[in-house]
Amino acid sequence: MTVGPGCYNHRMTPTPSLSELLSLIDERSAALRAAVDAAGALDVPVPGCPDWSLRELTIHLGEVQRFWSVVVADADPDGAPSHDRIPDPEPLGDLLTWSAESTRLLLDALTQAGPDRPCWTWWGPSGAPMTAAAVARHQVQEAAVHAFDAQEAIGKPEPLPSAAAIDGVAEFVQVGLGSEGAWPHDPARIAFAAAEGSSWPVELSAEGVRLDPTGGAAPLATVRAPASDLVLALYRRIPLDRVQVDGDRAVVERLLAWGDTE
Repeated sequence: MTVGPGCYNHRMTPTPSLSELLSLIDERSAALRAAVDAAGALDVPVPGCPDWSLRELTIHLGEVQRFWSVVVADADPDGAPSHDRIPDPEPLGDLLTWSAESTRLLLDALTQAGPDRPCWTWWGPSGAPMTAAAVARHQVQEAAVHAFDAQEAIGKPEPLPSAAAIDGVAEFVQVGLGSEGAWPHDPARIAFAAAEGSSWPVELSAEGVRLDPTGGAAPLATVRAPASDLVLALYRRIPLDRVQVDGDRAVVERLLAWGDTE
């Protein structure tokens, strides 16, 4: 169904279950390692993270997974663990073996915790839950986007899996943008519409950035693309020209220029 700039159907899909999230973390982490292994060299530069090589990208994801394994195990919503509590935060032997162990530590911690265990998160002000399930949800995006980074580095980028990408749009808005605080520009509404059928109306205001499942007023702009391209555009991995923008392109450009996407 083709719709105009001021008319669209909004349909947000439910968040995947914890078991689905764990499978996606495992799969995307393995995809990153497969790309690194195929590169044949660890000093290959990563276009999506210009200051990093494949070695640094792999270490980053491993450190992140080890850190969050301790956060989830601690079940302490009041503070993050100190760095000295993170097990083997840097690889001493084979990099890919260490990376696989990093993923295992995270998956084990999340499995033992269950979805509702409270824990510290950096997105406290966003309104997103501070739970193990929310950590798992974000770690899907961490692994998925960095797997894309590794694949792009070897010249073989692949779309994000549909399940990761469709939830990734909502997760980016709720956590990545929702934790940034007040929208610093004029209030606005933007809609993201995936080719797979899901769509997400987003409210930008002095109260912050939030999903608005009621739909509300017509958006100033609607961004249309396969869900993978929407996520990659939000993380600034692909240019805005790769997606379709109906309506006020400038407000979309301001949104994509705002916030941290590492």
